[in-house]
Amino acid sequence: MFWPMLAIALGFLGIAVLGVLAVKVFVEAQRLGRQVTHSTRRINRAAEDLERAATDLAATGESLR
Repeated sequence: MFWPMLAIALGFLGIAVLGVLAVKVFVEAQRLGRQVTHSTRRINRAAEDLERAATDLAATGESLR
């Protein structure tokens, strides 16, 4: 009777550990998603700034002709 109960207890413990790890993975995946979103916004803002600067530079070059 001892071994079946031990097997059930260890099985439950294993499932509990996997549940905790799943929650940790979920939280880290959300954090990574927020970081990717933030980085994408920064890249888009830098691209817009670069496009604006290139437009101004092109206008300056045209006025020098």
